Amino acid sequence: MKIFGRIAYWLVALALVTAILISLDYTPGQAVLISLVFFPCAIALEFFLPKAETIRDKVFLSLAVLVSTTLLLLLVHRLLWSPFMKSRVWFILDVQPVLVNPVFLGLILTMLALGDYAWRKWLDRRLQAAPRQITFFSDRKSVTLPVAEIAYIESNDTEVRIFTLDGRYFRNKTGISQWENLLGDPFVRIHRSYLVNRAVITSVGPDTLTASGQTLPISRKYRNTL
Repeated sequence: MKIFGRIAYWLVALALVTAILISLDYTPGQAVLISLVFFPCAIALEFFLPKAETIRDKVFLSLAVLVSTTLLLLLVHRLLWSPFMKSRVWFILDVQPVLVNPVFLGLILTMLALGDYAWRKWLDRRLQAAPRQITFFSDRKSVTLPVAEIAYIESNDTEVRIFTLDGRYFRNKTGISQWENLLGDPFVRIHRSYLVNRAVITSVGPDTLTASGQTLPISRKYRNTL
């Protein structure tokens, strides 16, 4: 979901920058190609700027990105259009003056970087707010459960049983080690046959624990981890 959200942002950003360049008398094809130059530069600015520790480092980094963007724009114009000009004059670069204006370039890069940062943070909050779910097959039927509703998983070698907080269980052929990787935190392995949701553990003894009203064994292999 997050990946698709990021892709959607950059597609919208591409359309906006392309529209700006078309207004500067570039053809749609030229505008798209030039717009693509801004994206790696904006991503570099967004990624490296927070890592700069001092104001001087941030200024130097911003200037480096700005100069890199200008050089890339000039290179794109030279490689893609100068060879095909009727005059065949390679040193003539048909660049709109605004594209070598540092203020304009800085505004475009800042807009792209800040927009992506804000969109990414919004996606993080939205996805965290939504309950995480998992889908699996049980008795040849597709089942979707919120991960928080799974109390524990029991393996008997040939199959596993997924027990829920409300007392239901589902049979599945996926190995318990694979379930451990799929569920991740807050599930913890307590035995070769048991994977438990830490949120439902109510008491822990030397060799057993109580989870969702059930007493489950703890093996020596997993006792220290638990």
